[in-house]
Amino acid sequence: MDITPLVPSSRQVIERYGDGRFRVTGVAYEGSILVFPDRVVGWPLRDIGGLAFDHFSEVVAAVPPVDVLLIGCGAGVRPVPPPVKTGLREVGIAAEPMDTSAACRTYNVLVAEGRRVAAALIAV
Repeated sequence: MDITPLVPSSRQVIERYGDGRFRVTGVAYEGSILVFPDRVVGWPLRDIGGLAFDHFSEVVAAVPPVDVLLIGCGAGVRPVPPPVKTGLREVGIAAEPMDTSAACRTYNVLVAEGRRVAAALIAV
């Protein structure tokens, strides 16, 4: 049974993750990434421990704007530091931390619903 959500072909879909890599809409990426409905970019963060508001400059500047940011923290969940969460909230972005696998699945569902979502994913 195919459980892949129906997503317009112009949208990025996370197909695979693991071994420090991702495959998004047929393209392989090494290391951590930021996924938007219309593009994927490399993300230099390798561990969620040093997370700062500056790590999300591309998310904050996104056009169209992002409403929900899923933060894939790696193998486990870690809280978003209060200054980061507050900074994102001040620009209208709700940050939701979860493990990377849950963030990948949730991103696919939200993008299929047409939501203005992005995912910041630490490679696992």
